[in-house]
Amino acid sequence: MLRRLLLVLIPLLLLLAAALGVPLANAVAERETQTTYLDRLADVSRFASLAQTALAESAAVPGGQAALRDELNRYGQLYGIPVAVVAAGGEVVLTSPQRPDLTDPAVMAGLSAAFAGYRPSPPSAVLPWETAPLVVVEPVGRDSEVVAAVVAVSPTDRLRADILSQWGWLAVLGALPLLAVIAAAWPISRWILRPVRRLDEATAAIAGGLVDTHVDVGGPPELRRLSTSFNTMVDVVNTAMRRQRDFVADASHQLRNPLASLRLAVDNLEPHLPSAEPAQEAHQIAVEEAQEMGNVLDALLAATRLDAAAETVDLALLVSTHLPKWQALRVAVETDVPAGQRVPVSYGSVLDELVANAARLSGATKVRVFFVDGELHVADNGIGLSEEDRKQALNRFWRSPRHQNISGTGLGLSICADLVAAAGGELRLEDANPGLDAVIAQGSG
Repeated sequence: MLRRLLLVLIPLLLLLAAALGVPLANAVAERETQTTYLDRLADVSRFASLAQTALAESAAVPGGQAALRDELNRYGQLYGIPVAVVAAGGEVVLTSPQRPDLTDPAVMAGLSAAFAGYRPSPPSAVLPWETAPLVVVEPVGRDSEVVAAVVAVSPTDRLRADILSQWGWLAVLGALPLLAVIAAAWPISRWILRPVRRLDEATAAIAGGLVDTHVDVGGPPELRRLSTSFNTMVDVVNTAMRRQRDFVADASHQLRNPLASLRLAVDNLEPHLPSAEPAQEAHQIAVEEAQEMGNVLDALLAATRLDAAAETVDLALLVSTHLPKWQALRVAVETDVPAGQRVPVSYGSVLDELVANAARLSGATKVRVFFVDGELHVADNGIGLSEEDRKQALNRFWRSPRHQNISGTGLGLSICADLVAAAGGELRLEDANPGLDAVIAQGSG
C-alpha cells in the first residue's frame, strides 16, 4: 500500500515541479535573449546612425564612409559578429571583415521589413538546442526615407551556454526541495498508512475466525477515530454473539431437566393406560414428541458450538473413525479419501449428518464418501432433491414436503453449512443423477 501511494505521490510532485519549472526556465531564456538582443540592437542602432550620416556625406564628400568602415572593422575584430550596411536595392555598401550571409531566410525577412520602414520583431526566446544565429536589422532612415539597413548576425553559442547554465542551477535548486519532500513523504506515508494496514490485517483475522481481534489506535485523528470505532464495533458484535450463544446454551440446558422429567413421566404412564388403541396411540405420540423436543435441544446446542476450536485432523483417520457408525445405518458406505489431507475436526459431525440424511431421508442403498480436486463429496443413490429444494435445503428449519411425516428438526443441514463456513469452506448440494451429492469445498486457509 505504501509503495502504491508513493508511486502516485512522487509523479504528482514531479509534475508539480515541472509545472513550476518549465515557465520559470522559459522566463530565464526570454530574459537572457532580450538582454542580448537589446545589446545588439544598441550596437546596430549606433551603426545605423553613423550610416545615415556617412551616406549623406558620401554624396557630397568623397571618402565620407571611412569612419563607418573603421567602426565596422573594429567591431568585427573585437566581437566576431558579422555586420553589413545594405542599400535599399540590395547591394552591400559596407561590411565587417566577417561578411553576413544575406541569403539566410531570417536575414532576408529582416531586410524586407526594414526597407518597408519597420523594425523587425525581436525574438521571443533562444533555447539551448536552437543553433540559429540572432539576426538584428535596423533601418537607416524612417518610413519612406529608408535608404539602407544595417544587419548584424550574432552567433548564439555564448547565449545558449548562459541559458543552459542557469537552467542547471534552477534544476539543482528545484531538486533540493523536491528531494526533501520525497524524503519526508516516506515516513509521513508510513505514519498515515500504518493504521490502515492494521485495520486490513484485523479485518482479515476476523474473517478467519479470530473475532476478538483489536487494533492499536494511532495515526492521524481521522484514523484514530476509525480505529476506536472499529474496536468498539468488535466489542459490540462479540458481546451480542456471546449473549446469543449463552442464551441458547442456557435455554437448552435449563429445558433439559424438565424435558427429562417429562419423558420419564410419559414412560411411567404406559403401565397405567388402558389397553384401548386410542390411549396407546396418544401415548406413543407423546413419546415421539418428547423425543423430537430432545433432538431440537441437541441441534440448538450444536449451533452454539460453531466457533469451536479450529483443530484439524487427518481426513482418512476421521473417516475410518466414523465409518462403523455409518455402517450401522444399514446402508452400504464406500470411502475413497487420501491420507495426509487435513480437515477441521468439525467435519466429523458434518459427515455424520450428511450420511445419516442419505440413509434416513433419501431411501439410498449406497453412499460414497470421496475426496477429489480439493472437495469432499458425500453422494448417495437415493431419490435426491429438486433444484428448487436444493436451493432451500440449507435454510434453518426447512424440510422437504415429502419428509413432513419423518422425525427431524430441519436444522441439521443448516448447522452443517455453518460449520463448514466457520472453517472457511462452503457446503453446496448438487444433483448426483440419481441421488444427491453434498459437496464440501475446502477453504483457502
